[in-house]
Amino acid sequence: MLADTYRRRLFDRALDQYGYVTTENARDLGIPPVELRKLAARGGLEPIAYGVYRFEDVPRTPLDHYMEAVLRVGDDAYLTGDAVLALHDLALVNPRRVRVGTRRRARPKLPATIELVKDDVEDDEITSYEGIPAVTVARALRDCRSQIMGDRFLDAINSAERRGLLRRDEAAHLRAESAGEPT
Repeated sequence: MLADTYRRRLFDRALDQYGYVTTENARDLGIPPVELRKLAARGGLEPIAYGVYRFEDVPRTPLDHYMEAVLRVGDDAYLTGDAVLALHDLALVNPRRVRVGTRRRARPKLPATIELVKDDVEDDEITSYEGIPAVTVARALRDCRSQIMGDRFLDAINSAERRGLLRRDEAAHLRAESAGEPT
């Protein structure tokens, strides 16, 4: 059996977060945040941003940058708008910046690839996809409606419904909105 070390406990948490851990994660695990800096100094744990680290031995995936963007913004952050559509490969969107929403005031230092959006969404409009906090696909489609061409928007609705990302009633409502019908 492996010893229960700070590194092991943080690594186990990082596996659920694409290799990333935060000082808040350390606190939740009963680990003093200073230990993250010590582990980083010894190697194997890369400092990414203030309070965000990544285990170098966790394999990278195409979704890493979404998790990193959310963790850089902090507590209660989530993907929003076209970032959610890109995460699911819907509507052929390819945003230059990952949009991250938060309901609170936040001023983290962010790279040019991340856009912070102050957003007031309801609790039932926030979910998690692949372990990454995000607004629902229905909300993302509604928010991006004016940015997506008609046929592409309908294709995104149909694809999301087929893949179980939208309920039948949500898809019908979005189709009606798209056609300009009263809902």
